[in-house]
Amino acid sequence: MIPYRLRRFEPNEVIDLLHRDLELAQARRTVRHFSTEPVPQDAIELALRIAGTAPSGAHRQPWHFVAISNPEIKARIREAVEAEERDFYERRAPKEWLDALAPLGTDFVKAHITDAPWVIVVFRRDYDVLEDGTKLKNYYMTESVGIAVGFLIQALHRVGLATLTHTPAPMTILRDLCGRPMNEKPFVLMPVGYPSAEAKVPNLKRKHLDEIAEFII
Repeated sequence: MIPYRLRRFEPNEVIDLLHRDLELAQARRTVRHFSTEPVPQDAIELALRIAGTAPSGAHRQPWHFVAISNPEIKARIREAVEAEERDFYERRAPKEWLDALAPLGTDFVKAHITDAPWVIVVFRRDYDVLEDGTKLKNYYMTESVGIAVGFLIQALHRVGLATLTHTPAPMTILRDLCGRPMNEKPFVLMPVGYPSAEAKVPNLKRKHLDEIAEFII
């Protein structure tokens, strides 16, 4: 253990800072239309380092990020994903789910995969494999990776980069395309870039605080 010193703010400073953060967070939207304008690799690296600071079960950090800018690999991912998504939308998706998606304007066409300069595939590592072949179990993998993705989304949003959390089903094809081992499972696919000049997003309203929280004092 090492000493921990966290910067202390006065109560009024805390409120002011959180107001600013809330204003920024309220402006975040999921984007499906991306500019092809390049984004420096350094920016992606720094955002992933921030994601890697997320808390995790037993500090096992059960995540792996594959950041792809290679056009050929992105095209292969899009082709594979669209084939599965088309089957989902046309044959497997229940009407209730399609009705819920309708206001968002989603369909099986996934141009964001090839338009965005980067695609990040996030993997959940269920166990680690030591040099002698011993399997080391990880804990709370889904929760831990979900928190890391949240860190990543906010890090990107703070610097004006948009993203989309995409979970095509089934996702195992992503493991093959990214060359990842069997102890890792694809968790989410995230295109990253600047919104296109024509990008539009739903005029969503988020739930009021009273609907998502309560205070027991």
